[in-house]
Amino acid sequence: MVDETSQKVLEEYLKDSRQSFREVARKIGISSGTVANRIKDLEEEGIIKKYTTQLDYEKLGYELTAISEIIVSEGMMIEVGNQIAKIREAISVYNVTGDSDILIIAKFRTRQDLSDFTKTILKMPHVVRTKTHVVLNTLKEDPTLLP
Repeated sequence: MVDETSQKVLEEYLKDSRQSFREVARKIGISSGTVANRIKDLEEEGIIKKYTTQLDYEKLGYELTAISEIIVSEGMMIEVGNQIAKIREAISVYNVTGDSDILIIAKFRTRQDLSDFTKTILKMPHVVRTKTHVVLNTLKEDPTLLP
């Protein structure tokens, strides 16, 4: 858990991680040294894992988003999931409850890329079956969840 001050710092950096310590400090009414210390602590605790950029994949040519459900045999969900996570197009890989064992969200430039991805997964040991859904419209795609 993070305290109220650290939460406010996180909220500001989730809005715009390019802000300086001074800008964040001014917005939430604390010193820039406090912001720097909180960021350092949050990094050391593994709460802030990395700094990145949110992209518009369609503008980069990734016209297709697919959600694939995978059924795995012999309880090998984590091993298969870790193998799938190494595939570049897979942007999210989850071990889930329900009828499927793994859920994948992936981005593709072409239908052929999606087909190749699916075939690659089907060739993996312990993969029993896949069920793929092609996204027609993206209504929200934002990994930001404010604490």
